[in-house]
Amino acid sequence: MEQNKFYITTAIAYTSRKPHIGNTYEVVLTDAIARFKRSMGFDVFFLTGTDEHGQKIEDIAKEQGITPKEYVDGVAGEIRDIWDLMNSSYDKFIRTTDDYHVDAVQKIFKKLYEQGDIYKGEYEGWYCVPCESFFTDTQIENGVCPDCGRPVKKTNEEAYFFRMSKYQDALMKHIEENPEFIQPESRKKEMVNNFLKPGLQDLCVSRSSFKWGVPVTFDDKHVIYVWIDALSNYITALGYSPDGSGELYNKYWPADVHIIGKDILRFHTIYWPIMLMALGEPLPKKVFGHPWLLFGTDKMSKSKGNVIYADDLVRHFGVDAVRYYVLREMPFAQDGTITYETIIARFNADLANTLGNLVNRTVAMANKYFGGTVCFKGVTESCDGELKETAVKTRSAVEEKMNEYRVADALEEIISLARRSNKYIDETEPWALAKDEAKRDRLETVLFNLLESIRFIGTLLYPFMPETAEKIIAQIGASSCSIAELRDFAEDGSKTVGSAEVLFARIDEAKKLEELAKENEAPKKEVNPYKDEITIDDFDKVDLRVVKIVECEPVKKSDKLLRLIVDTGEATRQIVSGIAKEYKPEELIGRKVILVSNLKPAKLRGVESNGMLLAADMPDGGCKVIFADDAIEEGSQIH
Repeated sequence: MEQNKFYITTAIAYTSRKPHIGNTYEVVLTDAIARFKRSMGFDVFFLTGTDEHGQKIEDIAKEQGITPKEYVDGVAGEIRDIWDLMNSSYDKFIRTTDDYHVDAVQKIFKKLYEQGDIYKGEYEGWYCVPCESFFTDTQIENGVCPDCGRPVKKTNEEAYFFRMSKYQDALMKHIEENPEFIQPESRKKEMVNNFLKPGLQDLCVSRSSFKWGVPVTFDDKHVIYVWIDALSNYITALGYSPDGSGELYNKYWPADVHIIGKDILRFHTIYWPIMLMALGEPLPKKVFGHPWLLFGTDKMSKSKGNVIYADDLVRHFGVDAVRYYVLREMPFAQDGTITYETIIARFNADLANTLGNLVNRTVAMANKYFGGTVCFKGVTESCDGELKETAVKTRSAVEEKMNEYRVADALEEIISLARRSNKYIDETEPWALAKDEAKRDRLETVLFNLLESIRFIGTLLYPFMPETAEKIIAQIGASSCSIAELRDFAEDGSKTVGSAEVLFARIDEAKKLEELAKENEAPKKEVNPYKDEITIDDFDKVDLRVVKIVECEPVKKSDKLLRLIVDTGEATRQIVSGIAKEYKPEELIGRKVILVSNLKPAKLRGVESNGMLLAADMPDGGCKVIFADDAIEEGSQIH
């Protein structure tokens, strides 16, 4: 009998930087679903990989003095190492710099162009480099990106465009006829109401202002933009080509589900389906937009100093404990949260106390009272039936929750079975039964039931915590089985256990937090040495004045410089200052600052600067402007 096919993908990770635990959550989530499907007998193909083109990467590589390919090779390797560290069982890792992908993307672009879905035009609007997104005047407020809040820049360049509106009605019809296409439901409403109903604009699908991308074969001034390049990975990885597709594509496409972050839902539920429609290919069956994993209540950000990396967590807590935490703490539709305190609390409560303690003491009692081998003696009481019923129901509940991608809920079902098993120990009191020789058969039946319940727990845990599941199955002497085969709660036979080993040792919270705090302490910046002494006459040569900032804007082709016009009380003056990373222009207009007014003029990026603002160095390498009291008049001299 042929197996049912199941094709699942993550979004491909952008190679601009090392992924943090919030990024890593996605591959762990996808892996848990893939492992579950395999355990249910499905023929699974699990794809992940890296998105490696774009202006942002070109800029970073230039800053580091290396080629873009050298840069992405390093980051892609780091991403793959982390995916492997987290025990993700992907079947293929695609890179958008792979030759076969580049070739297929070029053919896709050419096909869409030749059939009239792509045309040449000119783009004029706002562009956000980090998000690689274009925005219209109506979408921009205060000169910042509506998605990430960082500055955007005005762009005018020749580009190719994709006729999105041509397929809008067809996509709306597909969503209406396939209510499960976008999940969760709240995400579907967001896409339909915010993007489809207002009407789609044609999409910019090429760039001519940078070179790090897949070249357009018939127009060498252009590279193919991220949407066609990156999104196509889901089919190129399977051997798709407009010239004829390979065996894997014919076997596994359409995808059963794309697992992606909620922030890129628009690209996967609007741009991607429309591209597939234009190519005449089937649409994926489902796109699941998972929520974010926040640090406390904030999104993780290097600038906020709240980034946690998977490899650091694994050093302190182990792979399976980290997998368990991120899967257990992420709700179905709302953002999850992570702090060191909550990790430790969950570790101690669920893994050490509930799960680890259950397995350890059950195996220890089987060894102590029966030399490691226990048989079912049939001496039962009512609580035995309750334990059996809970185990069988848990298996059904886990299947139901996982088919809906409610992974946290599935894990809660398994831990609830462990809690019920611990309660069963309290109800039956094996240590008391062991004191009465007449109750030896009852004791043996109790331990047999506990080992059988633990067999259910170990088997069900495998998709989420594979290493732990294997240790549990080995300790209780059971033979591994798939979840599909896990049906009946045994009531006959014998079980021979191994030695009792600690699965999760309880963590001393105060000690661990102190250890983490020391590790995460930023290295103290050396205080700049004091300069040589000067006389009052030397100081008197410096003319310091209070001035008011009346205009401010970024300097073109620079991410560090701002051009300011200041009011000196008598006239205005142009200043260039390297504070763009610390301040947005609108934050400075109207503020009073201190100007070194008699500094010799200098040109920065071709813009003349007539003075210098006073600012203080910060421990993180940034700076803070020294602001003056608003009551001080412009032009006042500082002594």
